[in-house]
Amino acid sequence: MPAYPGISSDAFRHPLDREAEQALRSVPGFDLVARKFVEFMYERPQTVYLMGNHIQVGPRQYATLYHILRECVQSLDLSPEPTLFVCQNPVVNSYALGEERACVVVNSGLLDLMDEAELRSVIAHELGHIKCGHTTLIQMAMWVMSAIETLGDLTMGLGNLVGSSLLYAFYEWRRKAELSADRAALLVTDDFQTVTHSMMRLAGGSQRYSHECSLEEFIAQSGRYRELDADGLNQVYKFLLYNGGMQGAFLSHPFPVERVHYLQEWANSAEYRQIRAGHYRRSPTPNAVDVSPAPPTSNRSEVEALQRQIEELQQEINRIRSQS
Repeated sequence: MPAYPGISSDAFRHPLDREAEQALRSVPGFDLVARKFVEFMYERPQTVYLMGNHIQVGPRQYATLYHILRECVQSLDLSPEPTLFVCQNPVVNSYALGEERACVVVNSGLLDLMDEAELRSVIAHELGHIKCGHTTLIQMAMWVMSAIETLGDLTMGLGNLVGSSLLYAFYEWRRKAELSADRAALLVTDDFQTVTHSMMRLAGGSQRYSHECSLEEFIAQSGRYRELDADGLNQVYKFLLYNGGMQGAFLSHPFPVERVHYLQEWANSAEYRQIRAGHYRRSPTPNAVDVSPAPPTSNRSEVEALQRQIEELQQEINRIRSQS
C-alpha cells in the first residue's frame, strides 16, 4: 500500500477547492460566523453524540474496518489518528467530523454494499477531508442551514448576515472540497477503478444486480454528461439543480459522474505521477478555517452590529430548544 511520509494536503488539493474557499472567505460575515460556530456548536457535542449512539471501531470491534483505517492513516501520514464509528443507518453514506477530535462515521448500509477495497477508498476519502482541514467548514454549512430552518422568520437579522451569497459560497466550496478528498482516495488506493467503482455504487449500486453493472459504461456516461454543456440551457439546469432552484435544496456533493471526470483527469496527470514517485510538497498546511485574527478596526461599528446579531441569534436558538 502506498505511503506518503510528511505529505501536505497542498500536494493534492484541487485548485477549484482552493478557489472556492477563497471566495467563501471573501463574503461579508464569514469570519464572525466562524468564530461563533466554533465557540458554541462544534466538537464536544459531536463527540458525546457519536460515543453515545454509534459503535466505536477498534481492534476488537469491527477489526477489519480498524485495520483499513490504520492503513489509510499511515498512507496519508495523518496524526493524530481519527476515531471511526459505525452508524446503524441503511442509507449508503459516510462523513468526517472534527479537527482536534477528528472522526469518521460510516453507515451500516455502506458496509453492506461495498467490498473491502471500496471501503478503503471511502475511508481514505473521508480522511482526505480531515487532512485538508475541511471538516469545520462543512459543519458550519450544515449549521447555517439548520439555524435558518429552525428559526424560520425569526432569524433576528440572520438573513442580512448569512444571506444568499454566503449560503451559495458555502455549498459551492463544499462541492469542490469533494474533489480534493477524491484525490486522497486515489493516492491511498492507487487504483482509479476502485475509487470510481465506489462512486458508481453510491450513484445506484445494488448487491443483487452488481454483476450487471459496468464501470466502463459508467465512465462513458460521465463523458456524455459533460457533452450536455454544449447546450447553454443544460448549464442553467445544472446550476439550478445544484443550488436549490429546482428541488428546493442545495446539493452538498457534485454528481458522481462529474467526480469521475475530474478524478480521471488527475489520474492521467503528471502531477499525480510525481506524487506517486515521492515528489510532493511536505510543508505543513494550516487549518482551513482561521478564526483567531481580530476583525479590522476600520470596520469596528459594522463588526459590533454583526456581533450583536449573532449573539441574538444564538439566544433565540437556545430559547427555542429549551421549549421543544
